[in-house]
Amino acid sequence: LVDSVAEAATALGTAPRRVFLAIGRQEAGAFEAAPQHHYLIRSVDPVEPKLAVPDAIYLLARGPFPEADERALLESHGIEAIVSKNSGGEATYGKIAAARALGIDVIMVRRPSVPDVPSADAVDQLAAKVDHLFEPVAERGV
Repeated sequence: LVDSVAEAATALGTAPRRVFLAIGRQEAGAFEAAPQHHYLIRSVDPVEPKLAVPDAIYLLARGPFPEADERALLESHGIEAIVSKNSGGEATYGKIAAARALGIDVIMVRRPSVPDVPSADAVDQLAAKVDHLFEPVAERGV
């Protein structure tokens, strides 16, 4: 587990590895700091601009991805490490299960901490919370 994508790039180490990046396109640039690796980068939208690394393959795809498909992808590209964000859901778990089955290292970027803010499970509960934030306005009868 690491706290950021930049830490994940460092955690890959200095020896060249075949790395599957499953972090989305917006933070892929952090891996330019580790150009010695071969990258397989999967994203929903194109990585623009392409990374300034000598060896990268780009896949455009939208999940969910079944474990069997993920395993085939990892094997066909000879992947040695996966970098993934902790999405908190099961839709992207196939790659983690496949990595476990194949003995592939996984570097997981922790979810950012969420600020402690009031929340509600239903609209009427939220409206009740909002009502307490404001003074009544007599001229509008509110």
